[in-house]
Amino acid sequence: MAEFLVVTGMSGAGRSTTAASLEDLGWFVIDNLPPSIIPSVGSLVSSPGADTSRVALVTGRAGGGDATELLDAIERLEQGAHVVRVLFLDAPDHVLIRRYEGTRRRHPRSDAGVEEAVTTERHTLLGLLQRADIVLDTGELNVNQLRRRISELFADPLTSQSLRTTVMSFGFKHGIPLDVDMVLDVRFLPNPHWVDELREHTGLEEGVRDFVFENGEATAFVDKSVDLVESLLPAFVREGKSYLTLGIGCTGGHHRSVAVAEEIARRLRADGHPLSVFHRDLDR
Repeated sequence: MAEFLVVTGMSGAGRSTTAASLEDLGWFVIDNLPPSIIPSVGSLVSSPGADTSRVALVTGRAGGGDATELLDAIERLEQGAHVVRVLFLDAPDHVLIRRYEGTRRRHPRSDAGVEEAVTTERHTLLGLLQRADIVLDTGELNVNQLRRRISELFADPLTSQSLRTTVMSFGFKHGIPLDVDMVLDVRFLPNPHWVDELREHTGLEEGVRDFVFENGEATAFVDKSVDLVESLLPAFVREGKSYLTLGIGCTGGHHRSVAVAEEIARRLRADGHPLSVFHRDLDR
């Protein structure tokens, strides 16, 4: 059984970086593949003697009616008994506009202004967004962070029964990530930012962790959060969900959310749940 990853999404959201990252991870990457050819690739991979087990199909310009055509191609690929996942790369409109204006690249819908082109493309791709197994928000990620996220998500083979879990810390002042499935807010905890000797440190460091967890409410919150997640994981697996991202947010994404995310991840790992941790705003 082959594993297929269809990479699609908004123009300017990071398809080129994603393709290069997947290739570095050992995926067989086919870039700018027309949707009509996708089912044929599935047949070739399934043919006797084929030794390619992980194929990333990076779609090109998805304007016009291509979204519907791609959805049909994905459905036909799934009928071949393959593991098929869809990754939708996204970013807020103002970020996509800034990226195009900053690089002076032409948007695929170059017959319109950039802002109008982004709006039109988003509407066109709505069906793909709804179909996606994972929506990856690249708006707040630099190239290195995006490469790391791709590695965390797609380095290891995924079976049809796998659930890949990420615990992500973030700062509300930088916006809620688009790609989280659940959000927990820890802004009720005392903020180390207002302690002079802790302000320049992070939740990865012992002093900040001790400050956060000397408050009994933090431990109680982690206890209940772990119970909640562990009660939901089997249900997500039964529903066929492949990726789950739990977002832990504080004000800036440096202290409380980082410390709590690390502790929740530690507890879940100790209970036998494999997962990754990503601190989106730690370097801001």
